[in-house]
Amino acid sequence: MIIFKVIFKLILQLFFVTIFFSTLHARNVDKFENGENVANYFTGILLFNDNKYGESYKFLKKLDGLENKHSNYSSRYLFSLINSGKFNEAYNYSRKLEIRKSANFESDLIIGIYYLKNGKHELAHRYFSKLKKRKSNFFLNDFVSISLLNWNSFKSLDLNSAQKKINGINPKFENLKAIQNVFLHCFYKSKKTEFFFENLFADKNSNFSRYNYFYALYLSSIGKFDKEKKILKKAIKQYPRNLLLNQYKLDLDNNKPVKNFNCQNLSHVIAEIFYITANALASQQIYSLSNFYLNISKFLNDNFHSFDTLLAENFYNIDNLGQAKKIYSAVSNKGSAYHWYAAKQSANILIQEKKEKQALKILKRAYNKIPEKNIYEKYDYAKFLKSNERFEESIKLYSDIIENIDINHTLYPKATDGRGVAYERIGEWDKAEKDLLSSLHASPDQAYVINYLAYSWIEQGVKIKKSLEMLQKANELRSNDPYIIDSLGWAYFKLKKYNESKKYLQSAVKLLPADPTVNDHYGDALWMNGNKIQARYYWKYVLNLEDTEKDLKESIKIKLISGL
Repeated sequence: MIIFKVIFKLILQLFFVTIFFSTLHARNVDKFENGENVANYFTGILLFNDNKYGESYKFLKKLDGLENKHSNYSSRYLFSLINSGKFNEAYNYSRKLEIRKSANFESDLIIGIYYLKNGKHELAHRYFSKLKKRKSNFFLNDFVSISLLNWNSFKSLDLNSAQKKINGINPKFENLKAIQNVFLHCFYKSKKTEFFFENLFADKNSNFSRYNYFYALYLSSIGKFDKEKKILKKAIKQYPRNLLLNQYKLDLDNNKPVKNFNCQNLSHVIAEIFYITANALASQQIYSLSNFYLNISKFLNDNFHSFDTLLAENFYNIDNLGQAKKIYSAVSNKGSAYHWYAAKQSANILIQEKKEKQALKILKRAYNKIPEKNIYEKYDYAKFLKSNERFEESIKLYSDIIENIDINHTLYPKATDGRGVAYERIGEWDKAEKDLLSSLHASPDQAYVINYLAYSWIEQGVKIKKSLEMLQKANELRSNDPYIIDSLGWAYFKLKKYNESKKYLQSAVKLLPADPTVNDHYGDALWMNGNKIQARYYWKYVLNLEDTEKDLKESIKIKLISGL
């Protein structure tokens, strides 16, 4: 199946390139239709679509002049340059496009940003004005164009005039407008700045946790150090996992000045606007454009490491694990909070690469480096240990957490669930059952905890009717979850309701066609419904699956001979 997808993708790419070159004007054919150029373009686009920008750049660079008749080429080439960190080269190429009268949205944007960063606001204004007139495939580009034009003009406007421009932003960008209002008053050193920050946080319908960081920085800049600490403490209590806030607190505790953002610095403010845009694009899985805007953010403010964390996440989400690891490696040197965060992310990548020992080594070393470990760091490490079958070690950490929090703490149901699973895996069922029940007592609507407990009872042959009721609830909470559907079908099987069992287990098999246990269960249901030939087919299929455990194979071999 995977091979088919790869071949299909290659065919589509080849079709695209063939159509592309057939549409060039005749006078350009001689230059671009030869095999080497076709291969360069084909390879460059293929690498670009796989988000391998550095490699894509090497091939697209060889096709200088192609932009005269094919604007898509120049856009992709500029994306490859920016996403490879080659901003100056992108600027020079953008100027070349302008001279050749082949400018586009990306080239005007890059030239304008270059002038903005270098304080040439009149020249920047010229290019940002061009942006606003250009059509774009992405509606967020319109927001970017208007924002750039507005902010570049604020150097020569008073606060009231600037406020009118911000208020004129399209209402569909209401949250983005609210954020810009905060930065606007901070930029003008307005006495209302604190009011606008507080007003932003009063909105409970949106998560503005990130802006506590900027608020604390602002308070520090005007000498309100006590209030800075108060806001920081309150924000961390509310958002204990916020990376920016945690690193800020560590820097503050160590008397290390935080100077990576200044709301009176126009480049810094616009870098944050690009970050907001990049984050929105990433949430829509438009990673290439998200990375493009992130790298522009980095050009405007290269000391703000929050940009790198989103960039690494983007690469992780597109399965470019090597590039993600490089970024996490660089980020890990930017402070203790960043070090722990990067170690967790890198360990997850190593697990995905089947390098479990290396992952454990990295995370253990990072955990031991934390001088005063909080309960969230302990929980993350315990969860990692449990997931990698270090059950006894994880139990010790979970126990430490549970002893130091009450039932109302957000971590209580998670820690009791984690410890319960670890106890079950080492055969201490009484302790496991107690913990899983405690977890559900604290938070009754945890579908996966319900599933784990109910399935465990079913396997032990106890409380099957109660398990069925619980699994029906879990199925309502998490519809179409294959593991819950499998458990529900298995509960019906144990209650000898074979027809209902077959219905649910068939659905589970469709959702998890390569899962050994699900297929084995379905085979059993088929057998009890009189479909013995089909049952043997599924049992044989399970024997050939890579993930089938030895005990299950032995059980199936007996069933193939004797049936149920």
